[in-house]
Amino acid sequence: MYNYILGTVTEIESTYIVVETSGMGFQIYTPNPYSFDLGTIYKVYTYQYIREEENSLYGFKTKEEKEMFLKLISVKGLGPKMALPMIATGSISGIMDAIERENILYLKKFPKIGDKVAKQIILDLKGKVAIAGVETSTNNNYEELIEVLKGLGYKEKEIKTVIVKINQNLSIEEQVKESLKLLLK
Repeated sequence: MYNYILGTVTEIESTYIVVETSGMGFQIYTPNPYSFDLGTIYKVYTYQYIREEENSLYGFKTKEEKEMFLKLISVKGLGPKMALPMIATGSISGIMDAIERENILYLKKFPKIGDKVAKQIILDLKGKVAIAGVETSTNNNYEELIEVLKGLGYKEKEIKTVIVKINQNLSIEEQVKESLKLLLK
């Protein structure tokens, strides 16, 4: 298996790029082919997908994108052709947040992801999507708010559904007031 390919991008198409190295051109399917520049040398983190009728290379600009892709394709019923658009159209931290908060609506916005697959993603990946170098907004920015609301007797599940609607630039007192307004509705 290839970990990465270091080479020059010689071709860009709508779903893939061609990276030339040592006289060989590798066709690599990537989430955002047009984010690469022709004639530029890149280190493309790759995953080789081998099945009975398919042998494809998938590539990413960052290790974090590759890690999220690998986690997504580990989900029952979710293959590379469904996971690639998720990486292309969503942020890694956004996908992680949606899984941890069980936000099915966010996951269903991706192409070919319906109710059943979104639920399966949450079932298979909840609690397992932490990726080094990628922080989720609920983990860092709202810890104090979560603790205050827990102290007031609210359950963590209730709190997490509300705090994503709160502006994190507000002071902690204002965040608590806004959260309480939403919790009391």
